[in-house]
Amino acid sequence: MKILLVNIKELVQVEEEPKLWVAGKDMAKVHTIKDAFLLLRDEMIVDFGSMEELNGRDLDNYDVLMEIDCTGRMVFPSFCDSHTHLVYPASREQEFVDKIKGLSYEEIARRGGGILNSANRLHEMSEEELCVSALERISEIIYKGTGAVEIKSGYGLNPEDEIKMLRVIRRLKESTPLAIKSTFLGAHSIPMEYRDNPSVYVDQIINEMLPRIADEELADYIDVFCDTGFFSVADTERILEAGTKYGLRAKIHANELGLTGGVQVGVKNKALSVDHLEYLGDDEINVLKHSQTMPTILPGAAFFLDLPLSPARRLIDSGLPVALATDFNPGSSPSGDMKFMQSLGCIRYKMLPEEVINATTINSAYAMGISDGYGSIARGKAANVFITRDIPSYQYFPYAYNSELIETVILRGEIQ
Repeated sequence: MKILLVNIKELVQVEEEPKLWVAGKDMAKVHTIKDAFLLLRDEMIVDFGSMEELNGRDLDNYDVLMEIDCTGRMVFPSFCDSHTHLVYPASREQEFVDKIKGLSYEEIARRGGGILNSANRLHEMSEEELCVSALERISEIIYKGTGAVEIKSGYGLNPEDEIKMLRVIRRLKESTPLAIKSTFLGAHSIPMEYRDNPSVYVDQIINEMLPRIADEELADYIDVFCDTGFFSVADTERILEAGTKYGLRAKIHANELGLTGGVQVGVKNKALSVDHLEYLGDDEINVLKHSQTMPTILPGAAFFLDLPLSPARRLIDSGLPVALATDFNPGSSPSGDMKFMQSLGCIRYKMLPEEVINATTINSAYAMGISDGYGSIARGKAANVFITRDIPSYQYFPYAYNSELIETVILRGEIQ
């Protein structure tokens, strides 16, 4: 199918020569075309430019099946959400109340809440039930502008339930228009029965879970929650090295709760991204500067848990790239709204609108390993875009933090 978008007020995040990511001062730059057109064919972007250029061409050669007039409207590439846990059994609003009453994240976890709470409830659910609930969340994020999403396991914490989660993610890949990457996060928390000897659980991840997951080709990446009260640097390294042997590149939950060495072990193991980063020092900044690892900030988690803020400005001013993702999960970030992440990036992290656009598109696509085909308006990239309502500027998009501004979603060249 061919779709021609015409009279676009402003076509945002255009690339004539696509990049894998943008960093430092370049994050404050976003290329746009005013009074533009965009041509989509089947699942790809095939052409774009100014309306003046389009009017000088023979439109009969375009063989357009549908034309959409975007007068007054802007067109953006779809968001890429590089960190979620959106396959989960149920909400956890009681823990939300506990936090209001003063309990910390660590205290709730020690009492069997948090991740272990979700693991216990997931054990009782079938693959079919998990898939149905996840599809509702998938539908929600699609209409909020997300076109690519990474989904982690990690609420199983035993071989059968982790594999059950990963099979659900595979079903979502096959049945939805989203680009989906699957991450094995068996090392999300230490089950209660292994709290006194976590290395035994690490052995189970390496010797029982990984071979089965690799055999069924259920995961693209491997992740570890390397932080205070969770997995040590030594155990993290063991897991990542084992994952590498099965072709699974690392992604790391790092430094959410302290300076725990998560960034360093991630970079050492060539992690695609290190995520959270509420605690960063000079050593972490310097290590990241000499890596291909994407620093990824999760504003929803810091907002919901009232955590210290990741030093986004320091990362960018140091010449580094930054990605933003939702961390969509039932315990610490119950939202998959990437537009809201942009607003938090501007309001709380003092990022410019241009910086949050780059952080939620091309850089978050890199953090998923897909920036060669997603994250910008470029010829040959996926036809994943959304059309806004009539808005005054692209800066208005993160400014109007609670307004529903997306009018039309196109994924894989099809209107949703």
